[in-house]
Amino acid sequence: MSSTDELIHRVNAVLANSISVSAARWTAVQADLNEVFVEINALVMGGGKRLRPQFSHWGWVAAGGSADAEESARIGAAIELLHAAALFHDDIIDDADTRRGRVTTHKTIAQHHVTNGWTGESRRHGEGSTILIGDITYVMSDALMDNLPAAARPLWHDLRLEMNIGQYLDVLGSVRETRNVAEADLICRMKSAKYTIERPLHIGAVAANPQRGQALMPMLSAYGLPLGDSFQMRDDILGAYGDSEVTGKPVGGDFREGKPTPLLARAHQMAHKQHLDVLAKVGQPGLSDEDIAEIQQVVIDTGALKAMEDLITSNHSQAVHALDKSQMQGESYDALVHLADVVTQRNI
Repeated sequence: MSSTDELIHRVNAVLANSISVSAARWTAVQADLNEVFVEINALVMGGGKRLRPQFSHWGWVAAGGSADAEESARIGAAIELLHAAALFHDDIIDDADTRRGRVTTHKTIAQHHVTNGWTGESRRHGEGSTILIGDITYVMSDALMDNLPAAARPLWHDLRLEMNIGQYLDVLGSVRETRNVAEADLICRMKSAKYTIERPLHIGAVAANPQRGQALMPMLSAYGLPLGDSFQMRDDILGAYGDSEVTGKPVGGDFREGKPTPLLARAHQMAHKQHLDVLAKVGQPGLSDEDIAEIQQVVIDTGALKAMEDLITSNHSQAVHALDKSQMQGESYDALVHLADVVTQRNI
C-alpha cells in the first residue's frame, strides 16, 4: 500500500468512526435521527478524493511531524467533514439534483416528505433539514480538532471563515452577473483555493510544530495559492465540459446558474459582439441542452478555455518552483510535487 493509500485509509477510518459514534449516541435519543447520519455517511464515505487531508498531512510532515501520527489523520478527517458540511449547503444553494452520482440530500428528504404525506411544503422541509444536517456535520468536524494546538486554531478559524465568505461572494456574484476577471478570480480563491490547499497545509504544519510550521507558511502559501486557484479553475472546466458520468454532476451547471467563474469572466473579456449574444443566455431559466452546447462552443471560440488551460499550466509551474526541498522534512517535497500534478490534470 502506498503512503497516499495508507493515509486515505487512516482518514477514512477516523471518518467512519466519527459518524458511527455520533449515530449511535443520537439515534439512542430518537430513532428518527438515523436519517441524519445515513445522509452524512452517504456523502462522506460515498466518494471524494481526500485531497484536503493529503495537503494537511504533507504540511504536517514538512514541519517534522511523524507520517504515522494519528493526529494528522484526525486533522484531515476534520477538514473533510467541513468540506461535506459545505457540500450539503452548496447543493441547496445551487438546487443541485445529484452529488457524487447520488440524489442530493435536500431532494431525497423532500421526496420522503411527499411519500409520507406530511404537512407543509416538501421543498422547504428538504432544504431546512439539509441545512441542519450540514450544521451537524460542521460541529462533528470541529470536535475532531479538540487537540489542535493553540497556535493552529486561528488558522482553522480562518479556513472556515474564508470558505463561507467565498461562498457568499459566489452567491452575490451570481445574482449580480459578475463577469469581471479580478472579481471572479477573488471568488475562486476565497470559495475554494484557500480552504482546499493553502490553509490545510498551514494547519498541518503548525499543528505538527508551531515554530517550524509558522516559518514554513510563506513558502506553503506561495505553493498553495496558485495551485488552489488552478484546482478550482480545473473544477470549473470539468463542470462546463466534463463527463457527468465521471464527475457525478450535471455538465453545464455553472452556465445554468450563472456562476461568476474565472472561465466565464475570461470568455466575456475576450468575446466579440456575436459571442456576447450567446453568453447573455448564461443564467437564464430553462436553458436547453442545445443552449448549453452553444455556450460551450462560444467559450472555446473566444479563446477563454485555452487561456484557462495556459493559466493552470503557469500556476502549476509557479507552485512547484516555490517549494524549497531543503526546508521540508520527510517525503513532503516529492508528495507535494506529485499532488500539484494530480489537482491540475485530474478528470474528476
